[in-house]
Amino acid sequence: MTSDVAKPSTAEHPEYFDAQPTSTSSLPNPVPLMENLARCVLEVLAGARDLDQLSRWVADDVYRHLLKRVVLSARARQARGAPVGRPSFRIGNTITCEPADGVVEGVVIVHGKARTRAVAIRLEGLDKRWRASAINVL
Repeated sequence: MTSDVAKPSTAEHPEYFDAQPTSTSSLPNPVPLMENLARCVLEVLAGARDLDQLSRWVADDVYRHLLKRVVLSARARQARGAPVGRPSFRIGNTITCEPADGVVEGVVIVHGKARTRAVAIRLEGLDKRWRASAINVL
């Protein structure tokens, strides 16, 4: 005997293919990732690291935003005649908060030779890992 009730196919439900939210309790401590992302973003902007190395950890919008910043930084270095060099800095305090389950926002303080900067990062738990949905270097 066959049933007249059709099973829903995944083709009719595209949400099965979207990124699935993950609870904070199912994810690792976000602080090391925030500190590494801050370090890597500053190295990307300085021209010492390839932006593609961050693509796994950032959302598409963040990648496009960083790509624009990389182009502007490269033009500024070229106009000044400055060589590409690895920036020298140390990671200071990292302050985080959790506005919702599966979302962590934080600021990483980065101390350089000439100035101190703040890197604001928003991480969202998607597909059982953290992914940066916003990064701003202040």
